[in-house]
Amino acid sequence: MDKKKGILHGNAFYTLLSILIGFIIGAILLFFAGISPGAAYGQLFEGVFGNLKNIIWAFIYASPLIFTGLSVAFSFKTGVFNIGAEGQFVVGSLAACTVGILVDLPPVLHVPLCMLAAVAAGAVWGSIVGLLKVKRGINEVLSFIMFNWIAYYFSNYAVNLPILHKEGGGEATKDILDSASIVFPDVIRDVLGKNRNANFGFILAVIAAVLIWFIIKKTTLGYKLRAVGYNNFAAQYGGINSNRAVMTAMAISGGLAGLGGAVQLMGMSMRISQFASQENYGFQGITVALIAGSNPIGCIFSGLFYGAMKYGGTKLSLVDAPSEVVDIIMGTIILFIAVSHVLRNLILNRKGGKA
Repeated sequence: MDKKKGILHGNAFYTLLSILIGFIIGAILLFFAGISPGAAYGQLFEGVFGNLKNIIWAFIYASPLIFTGLSVAFSFKTGVFNIGAEGQFVVGSLAACTVGILVDLPPVLHVPLCMLAAVAAGAVWGSIVGLLKVKRGINEVLSFIMFNWIAYYFSNYAVNLPILHKEGGGEATKDILDSASIVFPDVIRDVLGKNRNANFGFILAVIAAVLIWFIIKKTTLGYKLRAVGYNNFAAQYGGINSNRAVMTAMAISGGLAGLGGAVQLMGMSMRISQFASQENYGFQGITVALIAGSNPIGCIFSGLFYGAMKYGGTKLSLVDAPSEVVDIIMGTIILFIAVSHVLRNLILNRKGGKA
């Protein structure tokens, strides 16, 4: 009985329930659109688990999402809503691309340097908003939204600079040097279904998640950041510099998103193209963080789930189902996670009434 009660009080049960409701809502909409939910979901499942190559693609898609999910989850712990992960992702990608093109070093030095540049760029981008918040009291949500667009247009400007621009035209930068790539060696890619984009990104994401978990749960810094997130005034009364904590959180959060941009660039795209619209990695990171309940380890699994859904959704056209059904499912999941306290009260009250 106690075990059952513990499950009903925990977040995991309501997250899984929200996912189930999301798929049910998606099935209903597919049915009214004249598309077989069974065929669509079957194709979605086949698109992810049909063969080893598809499974590896799910991991590839998940890697940057785990980083942006970690970025948002970490900021949530300090009471800051990092809606700016999108801009931090973009500037991180741009920094890694610049170093990857202009600097020629052995891979053992080039890869870490590109990643450090991305972390620094994302951290600076987040810190600027933090500075505006603690020094001028400017709401970070508004600042982050503006900085997302600044990063967007700055990237489009940088893409066309002669020093980075691809020779012979095209709205893209040159490819980064091979020494800056994090793609697996050919011998490993052959084992992994001959997937040419199989890379170290997921391994790096797992390491980052464990490191962030350790910082939050096992260090003095993590304690201070969580204290500020729980109650800013109580933390200040206890001698914690809340402004410094907010700045630190925004810098680390921005660095994580920037690293996600580097992983996506160095493992998949190898170049930056001029944006026609925002890529939404940062906004999808919010979904990953919410599904994970802002738990860094949970971000690994929620990122994998979202990555698998994104890749599997590209195969829905084979059964004439719109890929947007994935967005509907994910949106529904987030909606029900947001109101999970209502579901919890309904279920617990019903159980209490029966007792």
